[in-house]
Amino acid sequence: MFCALSTFLTFIGIYALASYLYEQLRTPYKLVKSRYFSDSRPTLKERYGDWAAVTGASDGIGKEYAKALARQNINVVLIARNEEKLQAVAKEIESFSGVQIKIVIADFTKGSQVYEHIDKETANIPISILVNNAGIGTPMSLLEWSQEATQKLIDTNVVAVSQLSRLFFQRMKAAKIKGAIVNVGSGSELQPMPFDALYAASKAYTRSLTLALYHEAKPFGIHVQLISPSFVVTKINSYSEEIMKGGLFIPSAAAYAQSAVDQLRDEVDETTGYLWHQIQNAVGTALTWRVRTYVGFKLFYKEN
Repeated sequence: MFCALSTFLTFIGIYALASYLYEQLRTPYKLVKSRYFSDSRPTLKERYGDWAAVTGASDGIGKEYAKALARQNINVVLIARNEEKLQAVAKEIESFSGVQIKIVIADFTKGSQVYEHIDKETANIPISILVNNAGIGTPMSLLEWSQEATQKLIDTNVVAVSQLSRLFFQRMKAAKIKGAIVNVGSGSELQPMPFDALYAASKAYTRSLTLALYHEAKPFGIHVQLISPSFVVTKINSYSEEIMKGGLFIPSAAAYAQSAVDQLRDEVDETTGYLWHQIQNAVGTALTWRVRTYVGFKLFYKEN
């Protein structure tokens, strides 16, 4: 009896370890295989095409992602709500690159007409890479959120990624474009986050949507990628002076975006987008989601 129980527990332990290692090593394995053991490694432009659209392109990861694409000689549609900031980003890209740039002013909190506007403004552009990066959120208790602010977060973080993924998936399929849809999640998507509940929940939605869409789009040659950064030095984290100092596990937006673009070139489907975030994620997910939720509670309770 004891021997049978011991064998069963050993089997469970081996299975659990194998499952954990598979989840943590599948992306590094694909990266190493693509970069060092492939006969050819096409450029991003050769793999997907020469036009990309990036939402939330006026600041942070979105801005730096657009710049990293331009360095790959890919034309960029910059989408955000602040025209002045977008013009500044366009000038910055023009200073080091000869790519074509188009600006589309779009506020995702203004209702469904914004998607008709984006569709119309980009109708004659063969966009082959969509980067759904736009997102808002501030760590605080749900008690402190107003009805208006809650709706804005849902419109920006949930509705926009849904509508734009749908729109460009349909367009790429119809035009037989073998492109890519990149949706930006967050490390917070992996567990509930007290005092950051709305943001984490919105990113959990993005995760589920993106991983499902990957399988829907794959038969049409369209690659769907989820990138889930941990802390990055961006405006969305400006609530914390410690985070804004940066560090080994907290890269600048430029360093993060360059790494993420390189991983799109390698066609990985689910990634943190950054080596040290991958390591951080591997350590964190060795703990149960309940433990991670408690750690998040302690972290953000101090911030509030």
